[in-house]
Amino acid sequence: MVQATDLPRNESGIETAIGILKQRFGDRLQTGAAIREQHGHTTTWIENQRPDAVVFAHTTEEVSDIVKTCAAHKVPVIAFGTGTSLEGHVNAPAGGISVDLTEMNQVLAVHSEDLDCVVQPGVTREDLNTHLRDQGLFFPIDPGANASLGGMAATRASGTNAVRYGTMKDNVLSLEAVMPDGQVIRTGRRARKSSAGYDLARLMIGAEGTLGIITELTLRLHGIPEAISSARCSFPTVDAACQAVMMTIQYGIPVARIELLDEMSVKAANAYSGLTLPETPLLLLEFHGSESGAAEQAETFGQIAQEFGGADFAVTSSTEERNKLWQARHDMYWASLQLRPGAHGMSTDVCVPISRLAEAVGAAQDKATELGLIAPIVGHVGDGNFHTLPLIDMENADEIAKANEFVGWLNDLAISMEGTCTGEHGIGQGKRPYLIKELGAATQYMAAIKAALDPDNIMNPGKILSD
Repeated sequence: MVQATDLPRNESGIETAIGILKQRFGDRLQTGAAIREQHGHTTTWIENQRPDAVVFAHTTEEVSDIVKTCAAHKVPVIAFGTGTSLEGHVNAPAGGISVDLTEMNQVLAVHSEDLDCVVQPGVTREDLNTHLRDQGLFFPIDPGANASLGGMAATRASGTNAVRYGTMKDNVLSLEAVMPDGQVIRTGRRARKSSAGYDLARLMIGAEGTLGIITELTLRLHGIPEAISSARCSFPTVDAACQAVMMTIQYGIPVARIELLDEMSVKAANAYSGLTLPETPLLLLEFHGSESGAAEQAETFGQIAQEFGGADFAVTSSTEERNKLWQARHDMYWASLQLRPGAHGMSTDVCVPISRLAEAVGAAQDKATELGLIAPIVGHVGDGNFHTLPLIDMENADEIAKANEFVGWLNDLAISMEGTCTGEHGIGQGKRPYLIKELGAATQYMAAIKAALDPDNIMNPGKILSD
């Protein structure tokens, strides 16, 4: 298991910065143990590393002031959204200041005629879509958790709709960010395309707060489809379900969502969400378009599924029924924990070319069985991305070793298939050893960019790149 290694601390600098910031922010700077632990929280297995203080920022100018103070005293700065990241992204291995952006939660502008909006980083995806609903618009990126949009950009999030609408990198037109010296920059305008200079927006998206703190986002929006229908289909094996996915994508059916649940996941969903699905591998799908278009997509998928032994194929346009199915999918983390009460879930993800999907998922199931692990699998399989959740007794060293072996093996498998060690969770602390395996010498140029922009390594140190 990757350990959360402590980095050298600048004790005097931290003490001085906290004193200055306390005068500036008063009660909006907190040093209580509980709130610090919350802001070092990680929803996976990496040890909690608390910051020394948490500051609740309200404006870009305040974020700039915080960073300038920290830069002057060489104190680490860690941006915090909602804390839903999975690879130790918000840990503070060298201590420092956590900048909580949850109160920067305003939708600043909606340009419905241009299909874009401007938001602060603390706005969550659910809040944004509630705000947009009466204008017939929506923001499609849905990672499952009600994450903040700033955090979603920082980790290059995707999720269930990515197969049709892309990931955060495809849906951010431009952004505002506070850089390591405290200067505020904008990476672009609202135009739909630009050839003006380096694409700094794409550099910041996925940088996990290591190059700067995102304080404003201009997002691409989409019209709510005329018709939305969901479908479910059970399969005799995971291989058969994956083969149906590959055929669906290769046929060019514009599915909005296509999600896999293996038999263990279906069993967990039935118990946790009160469903009565056949406990065999399952595909959940969603189709967007006109009434006739969505119906045609569903019909074509049904024909493909039949070729691979699909059964219990059902389509619904009922909002209530659709929401029940997708809520069950979003609750899979919590549902899976019930497969082994008291166990801890070590969530991990990989992504492979779609043609290797069935092979990769099958191999992952076989490896988990070989190691004696309970490891349900779900996935955004329309783009080759799937997740496993080994359920581990954290007091059992042998189980931890086996889970660690499994996660490392899975990362290596994906890389060997010309895939990636992470399709959407990010690198953080947990997957740093595999980034070099995946990208080789390219990581040297990442390190050069980091060193040029953040020579004192104050922006979220200990993440992505090896120290």
